[in-house]
Amino acid sequence: MTKTLNLTLKVWRQKGQNSKGSFETYNAKGISSDMSFLEMIDVINEQLTIDGIEPIAFDHDCREGICGMCGTVVNGRPHGPEKGTTLCQLHMRHFSDGDTIVVEPWRSRAFKVIKDLVVDRSALDKIIQAGGYISVNTGGAPDANAILVSQETAEKAMDAAACIGCGACVAACPNASAMLFTSAKISQLALLPQGKPEAAKRAMEMVRTMDGLGFGNCTNERECEAECPKEISIVNIARMNREFFKAAFLS
Repeated sequence: MTKTLNLTLKVWRQKGQNSKGSFETYNAKGISSDMSFLEMIDVINEQLTIDGIEPIAFDHDCREGICGMCGTVVNGRPHGPEKGTTLCQLHMRHFSDGDTIVVEPWRSRAFKVIKDLVVDRSALDKIIQAGGYISVNTGGAPDANAILVSQETAEKAMDAAACIGCGACVAACPNASAMLFTSAKISQLALLPQGKPEAAKRAMEMVRTMDGLGFGNCTNERECEAECPKEISIVNIARMNREFFKAAFLS
């Protein structure tokens, strides 16, 4: 049953990287419980525009739970309170009339706030660029059975490849670690035959780049696993550590 909610939002507002930010309070009235969280922000922004106030800046793209651009911390939890759900797929039916909702950007030294809820997540791109590729000859696609891969291995690789690079793991970790993200990108290639030629170099370069960008280390708090919208397992971190130590031993 559709309900109408009246909410109080405390939203982080910050004009730019070099500006001081603060929480601003807004009243969200007449919000349908069928709306998504982003649709609720759209409604608030419409009213702010009418009132002559600059609307809240926030990231979004597909709004289908695929890209992860919508990442924002809601009441202290990246992407909000629903497990395995991106913010754009979080519906207002999970909140109650009269609730106060605190909305803020990812918090990490490696993620600079651009404006309001928008952060620069290009550090994750730099980690991938450091080694997330394989050597493949161009040309026609090979037959599907040309390289045999067991079903178990293929499923593990696909589970790791499900990572959308949203940065929720970094925002959730008390150390602002990107090890879940990095391990997922290393694992998806390390598990498959196509990823073996550069496996050692990939592990070394991606981990070194991650450290150099200012991300923290993993202390097995497991907040990353709990808040990941694609439920990536920390088993991948153990695999990444094995790949790194193996590469360090061989170098």
